[in-house]
Formats: sequence, structure tokens, C-alpha cells
Amino acid sequence: MDLSSLKPAKGSVKSRKRIGRGEGSSRGGTSTKGHKGAQSRAGYSKKAGFEGGQMPLARRLPKFGFNNPNRVEYNAVNLDVLQRLADEKGLETIDLQVFVNNGLASRKDLVKVLGRGTLTAKLEVTAHAFSATAVKAIEANGGKINKI
Repeated sequence: MDLSSLKPAKGSVKSRKRIGRGEGSSRGGTSTKGHKGAQSRAGYSKKAGFEGGQMPLARRLPKFGFNNPNRVEYNAVNLDVLQRLADEKGLETIDLQVFVNNGLASRKDLVKVLGRGTLTAKLEVTAHAFSATAVKAIEANGGKINKI
């Protein structure tokens, strides 16, 4: 063993520079934070989207479009889905509980029946709204619609 083969114990040497440990460390004084200003103070936290006083991008871009606060949003269920339910489950009446049980709507959703696909079963369908083609197709098979 000689002096050239000596090494520090494993885990005893840290690679991170320790700041704020006196002038001799070359990272004392202001501790690499510069002089004055918000970022040099204790407790400073940068706000999301802050760009150093420059007008933030989110405020520079124009706003456009319109969100109607009175919009009524429906969960759409088509005739082919009703036909599949009637075939698989052997149903004659389809109401909100059937839609919820089969994952087509949640309990508080509004359901609208639309006219895509063909319907051959005679069904009594209960929903919040119906398209004109859906009403025509359901009633053509001797079915009945119930609006909630």
C-alpha cells in the first residue's frame, strides 16, 4: 500500500457543490442568487407561466370562440345500439336504467336517441330526446317513444 492507491471511503465524497458555506467556498455571500430581486429572497417561488415581467404567452394570444353557458349536452345512443341491446338482452322496453346498466350513459346524463342504423325490434324507448329519423324508425316497427 502506498499513498497513490489511497481512496476515500465509498459514499463519503459528495459531488454536489455546497452553497452558502462562506466566502472560501467561492459560493458564499449571495449563494449564487445574485443581488436583490424576488429570486434572491427566501420564500420565493416562481409562479406558473411567469416570464420575468414580460407579458405571458397566455395573455399575449387572442381569445376567440364562444362557450354557451346554456348548452344542453346529450349522450347519443343510436338505433343500431338499441337493436343490439334488444337482441342480446331480449328487451322490449329500454329506459334510462338500461342505458346506465350497459355503460351507455351515467346516472345524471341526458340521453338522446339518434337514427343511425336499422331497427327491426318492437321497442318502447324512454329517453330525454329523440331525432326525427329515430322517432320514425321506432314507430314504423310498432314501437313507442316516451320523452322524459
